[in-house]
Amino acid sequence: MSKPIVHVAVALLFHRSKVLVGWREAKQHQGNKYEFPGGKVEGNETPEETCRREIYEEVGVGLSDWHPFSLICHEYDDITVHLHLFFAHVPEEMLNQIQKPWAWYTREKLQTLDFPAANQPVIERLYWPHSIRIGTAFSAIEQLAQDMLFYWRPEQAEIDKNWLLEYSIQQLNKLIVPYQVWRSLNVEQQHHIAAVHLKQSEQMSLKKGELCIGIRYIAACHDAASVQHAVQIGCEAVLISPVQATPTHPEAPALGWDAFAELAHQADVPVFALGGLSREDLECARQYGAYGIAGIRHI
Repeated sequence: MSKPIVHVAVALLFHRSKVLVGWREAKQHQGNKYEFPGGKVEGNETPEETCRREIYEEVGVGLSDWHPFSLICHEYDDITVHLHLFFAHVPEEMLNQIQKPWAWYTREKLQTLDFPAANQPVIERLYWPHSIRIGTAFSAIEQLAQDMLFYWRPEQAEIDKNWLLEYSIQQLNKLIVPYQVWRSLNVEQQHHIAAVHLKQSEQMSLKKGELCIGIRYIAACHDAASVQHAVQIGCEAVLISPVQATPTHPEAPALGWDAFAELAHQADVPVFALGGLSREDLECARQYGAYGIAGIRHI
C-alpha cells in the first residue's frame, strides 16, 4: 500500500545571515524537534501562498518577497513528505513583530540542533565554510582544510566534463565554479557543486526568478548597488572586494574595513571579504560584518 503524500511549505527566514528556528511540540508529527516555520498546503493554495500565510499566522510578519529554495521529497515510515522550501529576508523594522518562541540561530548552531531527518539537506546547504581558497590549479581541492571551499577559476572556460567525474561527491561538494563553467556541466554534476560564482556583470544582468532552483549562488560585489541586486535576485552569499590592495588587481582601489562594513550591513546573507587577506584576518573580518574570508595567495 502506498504511503499518503503530504505537501508542506517551509520558510527559511534570514536576518544578518542568521536563520529563524522554532520547536515542534511532542504531539506533532516528528515532535520534540527543532523546525523551520511552515505548514501543510491547503485547498487550492500554491506552496508559496501557503508559505506566506503560515509565516503571517505563526511568526507574525507579513512578507511578500520570496525566493524558491528547493523541493525535497522524504519518506518516513508512515508518510511521504514533499517539502516546498522558500526563503525571505526579514527587515530590521519587522524584528519586534516576531512572535515567541521563534528565535534566531547562527548557521553553525543549526548543525548541532535536532531537526527532522527531511531537513538535513537544508541544514547542510545553509552552512558555509568560513574560508574560500581561490586558484587556477584544480589539484588544490585535494589539500583543502576542513572548513574551506575552493573557488576554481580555470584558465579556459571549457573543461572536460568527464574529468570531473574522477573526483568524489565530497570533493565536488567543496567546489565553487564560474557561472559559464557550471553551465557546461551535466545536471548531476551541477547539483553536486557547492556553489556557482557570478561575476558582478553577470549577476547584474539577471532578474529575480532566473536563478535555478536548488543551486547555491555566490555573487561578486564591489559596490552597494551590486550587493542589493545580488540579494534581490536570490543569491545566497556575496564576495565583497577588494578590502585591501592586492597585486592581482592593482588598478582597483581598496575599500578599507569601514567601507566594507557598510556594504556588508546591506546583505542578509553570508558575506565573504576578499582582497589582500590571509586566514589570520578572519576574526578581524568578522568584527566588520563578514561571515568569512576568501583569497588567492594567503588562504
